[in-house]
Amino acid sequence: MSTAKHSALEFLLTLMLLFGVTTIVRWVVGPSVISDAVPQIQLQLLIVGVCVGPLLAGLILSKPGKITGGHMNPAISFAMWRFRVFPGASVVPYIAAQLAGSVLGVLAARALWGRAADAPPVADAVLRPGLGWSAGALFAAEAASMGVIVYLVGTFLKSPRTAPLVPWLVGLLIGAAIPVLGTTTGGSVNPARQFGPALISGHLDYLWVYLLAPVVGAAVAATVLDLVHRRGVVLTHRLCGTNPDGSRLRRRPG
Repeated sequence: MSTAKHSALEFLLTLMLLFGVTTIVRWVVGPSVISDAVPQIQLQLLIVGVCVGPLLAGLILSKPGKITGGHMNPAISFAMWRFRVFPGASVVPYIAAQLAGSVLGVLAARALWGRAADAPPVADAVLRPGLGWSAGALFAAEAASMGVIVYLVGTFLKSPRTAPLVPWLVGLLIGAAIPVLGTTTGGSVNPARQFGPALISGHLDYLWVYLLAPVVGAAVAATVLDLVHRRGVVLTHRLCGTNPDGSRLRRRPG
């Protein structure tokens, strides 16, 4: 029952994330006063990143986020299992819920914003790699980007002092990845971020890379973190960096 309840909340959180992302892209990149005033794609991506970062942090810190861990990312759920703080039996239900939430979030945004969300340049907020990027290069870049995020998140979650900063760390890293990687890899670093937009828009090329590469990067980062910090353990799978009631984490004796 706990796994089912938490997976349902992960579905809701990911739905809200993708609804928010699609809505932000619709207004910043699609036809609007913002895109008219800021036509440069790099500046548009910067605005998207500035909006998405706090959205993600807020969802992690929300009541559902504190209950489930606020993953909203299959690679994060996989990494938390590799860190031995998340049950293996919950990994597949979480991932299924996140992918389903991604699809429903995009559909909800399309229902609200209509043709403006569906048509280019928004195209349901689907990500595309830059010209000249091969599948191999895209795979390496997405894996490396996710690896850096997982390594830093895992490092912060090893200390009760830094664990509460993780929501803002995640928001900062994802928010920065959007303008930095947006015109090259697309800056997904989240299989759920690409799954719904790709499925709804029909742009399925490279989807396998966006789904698999972040998980591989997360696995490698978790292994490296274990090797580098043998004496430290990740304290929780909750990205809020606290207990569900908001109280601070404490190390257990021994």
